[in-house]
Amino acid sequence: MPKKVLNKRMNTQILQFNTKNIELCAEEISKGGIVAFPTETVYGLGADALNATAVKKIYAAKGRPSDNPLICHISDRSQVEKFAYITPMAEKLIDVFMPGPLTVVLKKKNVPDVVTGGLDTVGIRMPDHKCALALIDACKVPLCAPSANTSTKPSPTTARHVFDDLNGKIAYILDGGACGVGIESTIVDCVNGAILRHGGIPREEVERVVGKLGSPPKSDVPLCPGMKYKHYSPNATVILAACGDDQRQRIKTAYDNLSGKKVIFSTTDDYDGRNVCIVGADIREYAHNVFALFRKMDDENYDYIICEGVPEAGLGSALMNRLVKASGGNII
Repeated sequence: MPKKVLNKRMNTQILQFNTKNIELCAEEISKGGIVAFPTETVYGLGADALNATAVKKIYAAKGRPSDNPLICHISDRSQVEKFAYITPMAEKLIDVFMPGPLTVVLKKKNVPDVVTGGLDTVGIRMPDHKCALALIDACKVPLCAPSANTSTKPSPTTARHVFDDLNGKIAYILDGGACGVGIESTIVDCVNGAILRHGGIPREEVERVVGKLGSPPKSDVPLCPGMKYKHYSPNATVILAACGDDQRQRIKTAYDNLSGKKVIFSTTDDYDGRNVCIVGADIREYAHNVFALFRKMDDENYDYIICEGVPEAGLGSALMNRLVKASGGNII
């Protein structure tokens, strides 16, 4: 009888950011492998965007649905026109926000369908992180790179977060320290003039450059990452308390009615002795810290996390998008 072949787990290594390790990771990608690397938003799981077989390894490692499109990461703004048809709106956004936490969605060219979930458009961005740019430049190809986590889990903002999720599934994790922004990029549909996902650059800043943007076009399939499926969720049950004059009282009542280990995510310690985790002094710090704190609460085996909602303006729109997704619509 033929011997049964067992799937062999990789020995995942966390590598410091230096020239030698950039070359090692670029070689892995050139061979069709996948590598995790830092950006200013979250850590990404990268593969050669022009190698369909390699891209499929990303979906397998993450357990990600294959119709959920990926974003192509480039290291030079001039590369956009190699992979997409640039619109006047995209030109303005590229001039102002690239590199940075903004993705432009355009009609694609020279990009495999597996990258775009079968769509005729592709999301492209240039990260504002020296480690990411060095790796992409060394690879000499664009890297498609969703967040380097297990699908639906909180996005990783440190190399250790990646290791916790993907140990044994990938060869290398480039360690570039904690991510500066802490939530994913803003995605702008430059074909239809709409914001598809709120992110690291507030809608107001985008609209100051290109004018008023509309709502995403109706679609039975996700038009960008984060649109259709459950995302950003810890193991603990997340409860989101919407803004309002009675927000604190709603949180106190919900907390007192829960049986199990519980915590309140708040910007102030104003809950009369209840267990509070301070998420930061303002919305920017809250958005920066929330994924890491979700993971910390899981490490400490919390059953429930009650999150203060914030006004949906500026970066608050992106934060609320993540909290709504993490709660699965469990809003009080």
